Amino acid sequence: MRPWIKPWDAEHAAGRITRPLRYNGQPYSGINILMLWASAVEQGFAAPIWMTFKQAHEIGAHVKKGEKGSLVVYANTITKTEDDGNGNDVDREIPFMKGYTVFNVEQIEGLSEIFYASSEPTMTARERDRHAEQFFANTGADIRIRGTRAYYAIDADYIAMPPIEAFRDAESYYATLAHETTHWTRHASRLERDFGRKTWGDEGYAREELDDGFSPAFSIPREPKS
Repeated sequence: MRPWIKPWDAEHAAGRITRPLRYNGQPYSGINILMLWASAVEQGFAAPIWMTFKQAHEIGAHVKKGEKGSLVVYANTITKTEDDGNGNDVDREIPFMKGYTVFNVEQIEGLSEIFYASSEPTMTARERDRHAEQFFANTGADIRIRGTRAYYAIDADYIAMPPIEAFRDAESYYATLAHETTHWTRHASRLERDFGRKTWGDEGYAREELDDGFSPAFSIPREPKS
């Protein structure tokens, strides 16, 4: 069997591995770097830029419906004046930490193109196939165009796809989308198919891949957990 070759390239202009950035370009620090790296890998995001729901709203954008945010933390200290028991006021530094939610720019609509910029050279626009587009629309599948990975997330019940422009040709895009749509049919609300699958890479997983006749087997990276 011919080894599978990824038929797309959807990296962000900032590169594959970069320090996570706030919407204003300021880098995150500490444990937030690892947390956002992990979240980006799990969800297949190419962009390193993150912002809160409020920050997106303030610049005229909005988080896509159904998107799940990622946790970041903020640590600092507050100064509290207390009596030392001898009638003297003393200042005591009290450390605290709070968490808040941010979203990757690929989860947000309405931002300036600079936030979504892909790496160069940018592939030319692909001519979409009207019949294929209608077929996939008629399935009712939740298809989210974003990131560098193609996969079906069964827990959240959506298909993630890189943009068609990232593929070497339109046929590769639709073949990959068909492959993921086949996985989409296994959901409990549809065919409820598992082939006895328990963990990634087991016999049930292999049967799911090999029984997919739309595109070469083993073209799917590990399904992210929602």
